[in-house]
Amino acid sequence: MSARRETRARFLRTTGQHASIEPDAFTEGSYVLSIGGAEQSHVNLVRPEEIFYEYLRRIGHLVDLAAPAREPVRALHLGAGALTLARYIQATRPGSEQYAVELERELLDFVLRQLPLPEGTDLHTVTGDARESLARLDPELRFDVVILDIFSGPEAPAHLACSAFYRETRDRLSPGGVLIVNVGDEPGLTLVRSQVAAMREAMADVAAFAEAGMFEGRHPGNVILAGTQTPWPRDWTTELTALGPHPAKVLAGLDLDPFAG
Repeated sequence: MSARRETRARFLRTTGQHASIEPDAFTEGSYVLSIGGAEQSHVNLVRPEEIFYEYLRRIGHLVDLAAPAREPVRALHLGAGALTLARYIQATRPGSEQYAVELERELLDFVLRQLPLPEGTDLHTVTGDARESLARLDPELRFDVVILDIFSGPEAPAHLACSAFYRETRDRLSPGGVLIVNVGDEPGLTLVRSQVAAMREAMADVAAFAEAGMFEGRHPGNVILAGTQTPWPRDWTTELTALGPHPAKVLAGLDLDPFAG
């Protein structure tokens, strides 16, 4: 532990920002990754199955439904952060094969040195743009879960926030695979609306999962979009709503139409 306390900051050349990792003062064995002074990720090294940030917990619940409990999956993370979800998948689905794509080479190196992955984690790291990296992966690879966690308001990269990229991602899914997209948006949910429309052009069905008040479009926050290759399972709506964090709401089918573009 002492070796990790000696170096807590790293300059990220691609964005020109500094990344830092600091202990969470309230949870033993937990750390917070910040980039440019803004908190980005929270990691619990002692209990990686416990996710602190609400939007990441919602993504974790979707991963829980993507395959039978404890069954290994092949997962692709587009946007690595502190690898919170990769740690979660290893803890809840030991033996999973995972790939993580991150634009910032220094960030991946920094996170892995400061916050080592749990023993036995099978993680392949790729540095580069998400779309270009997806095209470079072994064309035979198919993923049970693809998690895209890059978007934030009007700064969302246009070459990723489009139906063409979602179709390319869909083509890399296993037959029952699920595409999960975190959309950080501002009041009005302009980006959420555009991404619902774009995903509907690529996937058989799409649902949105968030804190209930987010759908009123009055405050900024995160909405999780899930794309499936078959009609959205109604029991998933019930389960996700019950799992929270509360108050939770899931919109699918006709209920999601007002947010489609």
